[in-house]
Amino acid sequence: MNIVRIFAHRVELPLHEGSYRWSGGKSVSVFDSTVVGVETDTGLIGYGEVCPLGPFYLPAYAEGVRAGLRELAPHLIGLDPRELSLLNDRMDAALKGHAYVKSGIDMACWDLLGKATGLPVCTLLGGRFGDAVRLYRAISQEAPDVMAAKVAGYRAEGYTRFQLKVGGDPDTDVERIRQVRAILKPNDRLVADANTGWTRHDAQRVVRAVRDLDVYIEQPCATYDECLSIRRLTDHPFVLDENIDGIDVLLRALADRAADVVNLKISKLGGLTKTKQLRDLCVATGIAMTLEDSWGGDVVTAAIAHLAHSTPEAYRFTSTDFNSYVTVSIADGAPRRDRGTMQASREPGLGIRPKLDVLGPRLVDVSRS
Repeated sequence: MNIVRIFAHRVELPLHEGSYRWSGGKSVSVFDSTVVGVETDTGLIGYGEVCPLGPFYLPAYAEGVRAGLRELAPHLIGLDPRELSLLNDRMDAALKGHAYVKSGIDMACWDLLGKATGLPVCTLLGGRFGDAVRLYRAISQEAPDVMAAKVAGYRAEGYTRFQLKVGGDPDTDVERIRQVRAILKPNDRLVADANTGWTRHDAQRVVRAVRDLDVYIEQPCATYDECLSIRRLTDHPFVLDENIDGIDVLLRALADRAADVVNLKISKLGGLTKTKQLRDLCVATGIAMTLEDSWGGDVVTAAIAHLAHSTPEAYRFTSTDFNSYVTVSIADGAPRRDRGTMQASREPGLGIRPKLDVLGPRLVDVSRS
């Protein structure tokens, strides 16, 4: 089996709630997603998806995905997509950095490996742990009472884990955390996610002001060292996200005991292959994980479900179902939430069938000459 074509579609994903807002006044109302196809000489096609959270969140942007694919794809024609380590080695040699560009190709090749073997991706990633994957709901940054009302609504739908977007004015953030925690039950989990938005002194003020509450603190500041300083000042469970962009940083965090939970985003790390490496290291060293991606639709949600379902439940802090946030469905067979949980498909590969009429024309199309 050899790769004969790599192509990509662009699709817009509007949000049900109209917009998504987080620290620093950042917001998105329509996500620009790229669906990647990898076609083989056997006729099988695998699919992946890359959807940056705007150009101002991580070092990634939507047009960069498609430009990077045009640069990278010619180097991969003729390779066997089932040889995932070799494929990733070739991608890293042909294009330095730009992990997010490589993610869609790697994801599509896992889809192909599953289709070729007749196995779901979660089986190939290690097995299916448990009956379902528990989800969190991200609560866009708004006034404290509005955010509390939304949490109450989603809790009624079955969610028990919530990621509260803070990282703004520290006094307002304290009120956001207090109002939301007050309406939750003791076994509900609340994460105050600053998305790098606090300065160090503001982060210190917030963690001291909510020291009596059961809340996780996620990525309070921009740099690893700033976050580590806050970690050492609080006994709240601590989550690192944006800084965990490779195995080198994860190893440092493990040595420094810098976090109780780390957030592994598939496209931030370059695909399922490299995310699995970090996932397995976390399991071996006893660190829990949020398993997700930057954003996406049905294809990304399917990949998240397989990654999470193949992770031992004790280390599976939470995941999310991005396809429930958006108004456009781009594939049949993707996981659908059920009372705050989802399940990975039992079909071969990712178990999804892209809706080509929704995806529109190919904006990237590189084939064997």
